[in-house]
Amino acid sequence: MARSQGLSRHLPSMVFVLALLLVLAAFAGIFIYTGLYNIGADAPHSGLVYNALQELRERSIESRSRSIVPPADLSSPKRIAAGAGLYAGMCTGCHVGPGVEKSELSQGLYPQAPELARGTDLTAAQQFWVIKHGVKLTAMPAWGKTHDDQLIWDMVAFLQALPKLSPEQYKAAVASAPEDHEEMMKGMGANAAHAPPLAAEERPHSHEHSH
Repeated sequence: MARSQGLSRHLPSMVFVLALLLVLAAFAGIFIYTGLYNIGADAPHSGLVYNALQELRERSIESRSRSIVPPADLSSPKRIAAGAGLYAGMCTGCHVGPGVEKSELSQGLYPQAPELARGTDLTAAQQFWVIKHGVKLTAMPAWGKTHDDQLIWDMVAFLQALPKLSPEQYKAAVASAPEDHEEMMKGMGANAAHAPPLAAEERPHSHEHSH
C-alpha cells in the first residue's frame, strides 16, 4: 500500500493532465485557424509529418486489403493486355511508364506519384484496394466510382507485369490493347459506385465470378 502511494506521488495529477490537454487543443486550434502550416504542394512536409502520413497510409492500406483475394487468372495475357490500354489512358499522366517522359502534371505533384515501372512494395491485393478506393491527401483518385472490379483487376494484372517491360515492350503492349477505354467502359453495366461497399473484397474468390 505504501509503495503504491509513493508511486502516485510521482505521477501527474488529473488536473495537470486535463490542463495539458486543453493547452494542446488550444495550440492546435490556433495553429489551424491562423493558417500557419504551408499547405502548398511546392513546400514539402517536415520529416516528422511526412513519415507519420506515410506510416498511416501504409498501415491503412495493409489493414483494409487483408481480406481481398486476387483472381486466379491475374497473370493471363488477356487481362494484362486490357490493363495496358487502361494504364496508358488513365495512369501515365502521373505514374509515367517505360520510356515515357515525365509530364507537367507528374512533376508538380506532392507527394510525388511513384513511377510504377520501377516496381512497388504493394501486393496485388493492396494495388487493387488503392486503385479502387484512392488515397486521401494525394492525387490518387478512387477509380472504383467509375470502373468495376474486373477492369481494376485488369489494371493490377498489368502493374504486376509492368516492371519487367522494356520501353519497346511497353509501347507494343499499349498498341496491341484489345479495346479503347470507351469500349471497355460500355461493358460495365451499372455504375460500380452503386455496388455495396467492399462487397467484392469481403467474399473470398468472388472477384472471379462477380462479372
